[in-house]
Amino acid sequence: MIATSTLRRFPLALGAGAVLLSLAASALAVEISPPPALTNKAYVLMEFDTGQILASSNPDVALPPASLTKMMTSYIVEQSLKSGRLKPTDQVRVSLNAWCRGSSTESCMYLPLNSSASVMDMLRGIIIQSGNDASKAVAEHLGGSEPAFAQTMNAEAKRLGMINTHFENATGLPAPTHKASARDLAILARAIIRDSADYYPIYAEKDFKFNGIKQGNRNALLYTDPTVDGLKTGHTEDAGFCLTASAKRSGMRLISVVMGTSSMQDRADQTRALFNWGFSSFEKAKAVTGGAALASAPVQFGKADVVQAGVLADWNLMVPRGQASQIKTAVQLNPEIKAPVAQGAVIGKVVATIDGKSYGEQNLVALQPVEKSGFFLNLWQHIRKLFK
Repeated sequence: MIATSTLRRFPLALGAGAVLLSLAASALAVEISPPPALTNKAYVLMEFDTGQILASSNPDVALPPASLTKMMTSYIVEQSLKSGRLKPTDQVRVSLNAWCRGSSTESCMYLPLNSSASVMDMLRGIIIQSGNDASKAVAEHLGGSEPAFAQTMNAEAKRLGMINTHFENATGLPAPTHKASARDLAILARAIIRDSADYYPIYAEKDFKFNGIKQGNRNALLYTDPTVDGLKTGHTEDAGFCLTASAKRSGMRLISVVMGTSSMQDRADQTRALFNWGFSSFEKAKAVTGGAALASAPVQFGKADVVQAGVLADWNLMVPRGQASQIKTAVQLNPEIKAPVAQGAVIGKVVATIDGKSYGEQNLVALQPVEKSGFFLNLWQHIRKLFK
């Protein structure tokens, strides 16, 4: 049984929609086995449902993302399909700018010049074959030009909370300010899995044949680990070998991003090591049940003297295996809560601990609205407060 207590009251200055969460394996007070030692420029291991970072190194350093960029390109195509802006059978033309010219020095779908292909073929070309030509073609189709489409990419990145990312193009080809962080790419992968459920199975497809040319997915883990079902590889000389992957085992999904490894083998091995460590080290536990009253908060100048405080949805945490029953929660209320109080307004926070050490926190909100008292009741309440 998870115990809940009410602690001292304190001031908060947060918006009603804000969520507080602080947890990373490197900063955990609770002892767990350390994550694997990896040689790369940056990495992140995230749990999908909670968005919790389980382990990381240089998670917020902006680095060249190479073809991991194409996750944003494919995400925008998927959301355009979802909204009806695009139809699966819509034809996308290949301009001179998009055409690969039969190059063997870059990833291509090998679309003929001035030809066209369906949106779904283009999407597979982007995801499976990492086609620069397909990426440029859909960018021009949706944005009018690749630079204009990059503005859409940056707007989507901002909306998703990717604060250390800036896109210059739809492909990931080197550009001075074209950068993304490992944390941001994990956020993007999470959005793809969450928002593009109808199209996410494409990320697990092992090959795609177009124009008589069959190419295999470069994500080596798809061939060796049946629990891995996406997402995207990338490589340039500046970026090194990169991989964003996701795996689901026993109902738990993890997302891994590794950037700047030395080889295709290294990016696969390092991702595999992160997954094995994460799945063996953590389990999911419910810290607080959504909608349950955790405390009665006093309200000044309201039609009701108190309001029930809690969280609107279940609050789950990733905890070291075997320690789910050790989670305790403590409620901290704002020092003064004055009517009117809107349902969902932040009125404090709830803190989760294990062995008395802080493990995570989330906003505490009003579960019901409280209206401001009428004139005469309000006058009496002010007089009573004055004499108190």
